[in-house]
Amino acid sequence: MGPIFRPCQDCGGEQLFEQPHATGSCPDAPDGMCPEWSCTECGAVMLVLVPTQPSQPAALADVAGRVA
Repeated sequence: MGPIFRPCQDCGGEQLFEQPHATGSCPDAPDGMCPEWSCTECGAVMLVLVPTQPSQPAALADVAGRVA
């Protein structure tokens, strides 16, 4: 995955974030996909976890008898 622009909590604005490891070579992740992104301006780090599979929505039958 290439660089992304995200709001940086430390800089206070939209900044360019990059991953510190090459794609597929992260030593901390079993699949090699690094969740770490660092701000190119100040070096602040954020974790972005992307689910590997989409979550399944509850079936209507599962929630039909529930009381709110």
